[in-house]
Amino acid sequence: MNNIKNSLFYVTIIGGFTALIYWVISKGAALEVGRQIVKKKIESNHWNDFTHSMIENLQHPLAILLAQIVTIILVARLFGWGFRKIGQPSVIGEMIAGIVLGPSLVGMYFPEFSAALFPAASLGNLQFLSQIGLILFMFVIGMELDLKVLKNKAHEAVVISHASIVIPFALGLSLAYFIYHRFAPVGVEFSSFGLFMGIAMSITAFPVLARIVQERGMQKTKLGTIVITCAAADDITAWCILAVVIAIVKAGSFTSALYVIGLAILYVMVMLKVVRPFLKRVGDLNSTRESLNKPVVAIFFITLLFSAYVSELIGIHALFGAFLAGAIMPENNKFRNIFIEKVEDVAIIVLLPLFFVFTGLRTQIGLLNDPELWKITGLIIAVAVVGKFFGSALAAKFVGQNWKDSLAIGALMNTRGLMELVVLNIGYDLGVLSTEIFTMMVIMALVTTFMTGPALDFIGFIFKDKITAIPQEIGNKSKYKILLSFATPEKGKQLLKIANSLVKKQPDNSIVTAMHLSLSTEIHSFDVKDHERKMLVPVIEESERLKQNMVSLFKVSNDIDTDIIDSANQGEYDLLLVGLGQSIFDGTLLGKILGFTTRIVNPDRLIDKFTGKEGLFENSPFDERTRHIIAKTKMPVGIFIDKELQEVNQVLIPVFSKEDGFLIEYAKKLINNNGSQITVLDAGGEVKNTREIQETIRSIEQIAPNHIMIMHDRIIKKEFLETQNLMIISLDSWKKLIESQSTWLNNTPSVLILKP
Repeated sequence: MNNIKNSLFYVTIIGGFTALIYWVISKGAALEVGRQIVKKKIESNHWNDFTHSMIENLQHPLAILLAQIVTIILVARLFGWGFRKIGQPSVIGEMIAGIVLGPSLVGMYFPEFSAALFPAASLGNLQFLSQIGLILFMFVIGMELDLKVLKNKAHEAVVISHASIVIPFALGLSLAYFIYHRFAPVGVEFSSFGLFMGIAMSITAFPVLARIVQERGMQKTKLGTIVITCAAADDITAWCILAVVIAIVKAGSFTSALYVIGLAILYVMVMLKVVRPFLKRVGDLNSTRESLNKPVVAIFFITLLFSAYVSELIGIHALFGAFLAGAIMPENNKFRNIFIEKVEDVAIIVLLPLFFVFTGLRTQIGLLNDPELWKITGLIIAVAVVGKFFGSALAAKFVGQNWKDSLAIGALMNTRGLMELVVLNIGYDLGVLSTEIFTMMVIMALVTTFMTGPALDFIGFIFKDKITAIPQEIGNKSKYKILLSFATPEKGKQLLKIANSLVKKQPDNSIVTAMHLSLSTEIHSFDVKDHERKMLVPVIEESERLKQNMVSLFKVSNDIDTDIIDSANQGEYDLLLVGLGQSIFDGTLLGKILGFTTRIVNPDRLIDKFTGKEGLFENSPFDERTRHIIAKTKMPVGIFIDKELQEVNQVLIPVFSKEDGFLIEYAKKLINNNGSQITVLDAGGEVKNTREIQETIRSIEQIAPNHIMIMHDRIIKKEFLETQNLMIISLDSWKKLIESQSTWLNNTPSVLILKP
């Protein structure tokens, strides 16, 4: 009936209003009387008419811009993929893609196609759109830096960083002295030309360097920490110097530049002292993905655009404002990562390749048609490498690094990449750099970035280290091996307490490994070493207090659950212990269970029997991630629910079925190694009916009498549970307790749930 009603309504509405439209158009034709109407001439050749219309559409500025964007993204991604395959950062491929699409290749061999795709009239739109991409990119770079890094990190890193700026700056300025007459544009003062040559030699590409460090697994080493800190300090210092250089160039004289620099300092102070605290308060109130709604995002984007606008008005370039806006964002790593995700994809995938191609359109390698010009290019590359590579390496050696690390620092700091192109384009736009010198410097940026990977490989080959293998005892199958995976130091200490109780008197025949995994999205690369120390040191100190030999592992992970499974399976451990920690089980049903157990029953009630009610968790008391760990690990897994465990002296082991018999083996370990008092609760009546369980218990009684007892009572008082330190229960039995909403859950001590 409803379908017929809806159909009649649809026909009435569509038919009625279609008739009205026709009637209005018909009547409107009468209004044309007395007016001169111009009608388009319809050509007899409809195909020519169609093709003419298509050509007009293709030449529309929007169509040209869209065609440029599609072509640029495809070519940039293709070249980036190709260079990743040969072990180079994708940014190298994207830079070369820009040169390929420019006059150096496509423009030279396919001039008509190049003129159609990149007509001169369209380059203004491409430039402005690429500048928006750069503003967003510099905003991300600012957020990835930590302003506290100069205070918190080693003094030697700052020394290396500043040496890596002043040495190449001086050499670049000296080189400018010799090439000024031949290559400086007409009307450009030597100071402007020389300062830009100096700053172009001094820059380090922090994003490329950080990516190389991460890809090579160096981020948690001392070398990786120092070089990341150096690059961060380099970026902050170099951009401040660049702002001063731009101010001098734009102002025309040093005296006029002082006013610009004064305004710039005032602007920076306002951003740090006024805007930053305001943004921190907003960030603290909206630090989750759910609370970071559109009005909040708008506040931060307005801050970015306003900062870029003010810095452009002052005369120190909009990119500096974008960089500073990113640097003053709230320091909460979760917040920054959420915001970076919102900006990074559009900035890096869509808009940034436009900048590479726009740079490529300015790079005319064909102008270097004289061997003498290539000699000058080689000289520029040599000065850049000597200044940055060897300058950084010598400074690192001076502050106490060995030769291998010093040269590695030099190789990484010599990486220029995208940041160099930004500086060069600013110089080109200001008219300080000619097309020839611009092209030479772009080639220098490509060469110095490309050589980083091979240089590191060569340094590693020259200074070969002895490979530190996993301790031999870890591979010894005769040893009982326990792996602890913990989220916080407190959880790690509690898990270690349990592991120690299982192997305390077998130091030569057991190994305990404590592992902490941190999500890469929740920890800044600067803070990796400090975070590792913060997580592991308390657990190591606890192992010393317990006199427990322990191996510690730390890893920054993109997928914690998978890494736990891989580490456990590859290490062939006998037991995996995991605690309820935020990095693994935050928000899962296990967490809900803990809350559930505090309110399910009146705490004054006695425990008597299962309620028999239908459970709240019909399928499983664990969420998908927890089930994944349980299902994929090849060894027994213990999931620990901590209720302020102090000792493992009094242990309750409920047995609900004969399959729970494996728990008695853990009772045996606790008695032999820790002298624990074990109470086996025959909750299902299976102990007295299962011969294997009885024999195991009797064997324990013969060795350690009075350390194990069997309780057949079905009614257990709350006072008894309060005397127990730990309850060990099988996974299946725990599920039954949850499904039945058992009153047991309210008064249990700390719980270790074991999957055989």
